Amino acid sequence: MRFAIIGAGVIGAVHARLIEALGDEAALVAVVDRDLDRAGKLVEQYGGHAYASAAEAYAAEQVDAVAICLPSALHADNAIEALQAGKDVIVEKPVDITLAAADRMIEAQRATGRTVAVISQRRFQPPVTQIRSAIDGGALGRVTSGIAESAFFRPQSYYDGDDWRGTLAVDGGGALMNQGIHALDLLVWMLGRPVQVSAQTGRLAHDGIEVEDLAGASILFESGAIGLLLASTAAYPGRPVRLTIHGDQGTAILDDDELAYFSAADAERPEAPVLDGPAGWGATELAHLAQYRDFIAAVREGREPAVTAAAGRRSLATVLAVYESARTGRPVELES
Repeated sequence: MRFAIIGAGVIGAVHARLIEALGDEAALVAVVDRDLDRAGKLVEQYGGHAYASAAEAYAAEQVDAVAICLPSALHADNAIEALQAGKDVIVEKPVDITLAAADRMIEAQRATGRTVAVISQRRFQPPVTQIRSAIDGGALGRVTSGIAESAFFRPQSYYDGDDWRGTLAVDGGGALMNQGIHALDLLVWMLGRPVQVSAQTGRLAHDGIEVEDLAGASILFESGAIGLLLASTAAYPGRPVRLTIHGDQGTAILDDDELAYFSAADAERPEAPVLDGPAGWGATELAHLAQYRDFIAAVREGREPAVTAAAGRRSLATVLAVYESARTGRPVELES
């Protein structure tokens, strides 16, 4: 599959490395960035040609799929351009920063019949799939609650390094929208459809930003299960995502990219899948690569990818409900 990357920044470089690691399954043919020098540096390392616009790349190259690696508020519009040009799309999280933008992209996907996947690589980590298998197989019984912690740290320089970081107009949010959305996505994947959110947010450790560096929420799910969420970029020195899922027949805990605890009344610990990839790659990198492989397989098999645009929209809707609840001081009901 021939890929174009839109956005040659840090995330674009991550995607270029993933495409290279796929070997014969994929090739990078184009990198698009308004900064042609930056795009040029990426193609020097990973191949393809540099372009200042997606339209130029689509006209000049045979592109099968596009990876959208731009600031969050630019995701949907660039995905729509790719879809309307007949390309399949893999878009970084969040799917965008508004539901209206996400809905435009989903409508474009329906109209074109193309495939869209939203990056949520943590779903592909072996311990995460073990927990999901335990839920699906009934090992935990009725799932009653979950706790998702994204206690990260970002220095002030992280926000100062790009003029769009920490802005409402482009970043759309802070510790939750940008980092904690991964943990939130896992909580939603495990517990189902959120129906009500009560939340608080704060900006405690960073200056000159418009967004939160701390968010806490209680989430009620359609099943009656309750989820607790913490997202932070103000938790020095930072910890890996931690996820706890409780059921009336068992409990499973993800910590430090491992299934740190598993106990069930009538079931054994599920077997962990093995992810293939380059030697020395970490758990998150291998999971990211596994999501790329799922996307390619979905396109070839004519099926939905594991993380659909609708799934990305659900996580975004929950993030926005957290922000609304924190702003109004009241619980927020989510649409069905």
